Amino acid sequence: MAQFDVYQHVTDQIIASIEAGTPVWQKPWTGDQSGIPFPRRSTGEFYRGINILMLWAQAAEQGYRSAHWFTYRQAQEAGAQVRKGERSATVVKYGTVDRTDAQTGEEKTIGYAKAYRVFNADQIDGLP
Repeated sequence: MAQFDVYQHVTDQIIASIEAGTPVWQKPWTGDQSGIPFPRRSTGEFYRGINILMLWAQAAEQGYRSAHWFTYRQAQEAGAQVRKGERSATVVKYGTVDRTDAQTGEEKTIGYAKAYRVFNADQIDGLP
C-alpha cells in the first residue's frame, strides 16, 4: 500500500484549483455574499498557512458556507454526528520533534508534516 504524501496532496490541490480557473485565494475574505469564510477549528481558532487555501478550495468545491471544521471525534464529543457518506478534507499539522542521535549523542530538531481529516460543520448533524 502506498504511503500518503501530504506534500504531493497539497501541490495537487493547488494545481487543480489553478487549472479549473478558480483559485480560491482570490479575495474570498471581502465580506460579500459569495465570499468563503475564513476557516476555523472547532475551538474557534483560525487555521493558518496552507490549511487556509486547502479548506477554502474544499468549501468552494462543495458549496460549504460554515467557517468551522471538526475532526470526526470532535463532532462526536460535541454530541453531533457526521452524516453518512460525507467526505472529509485534508489539513496538515506542521511541527518539530527534538531527537538525540543514538550514536553521536547529538541533539537534532526534525521537522514533520502530518495529515489529518476534518469535516465542515455543514456536513454534521446535531451541532449546538
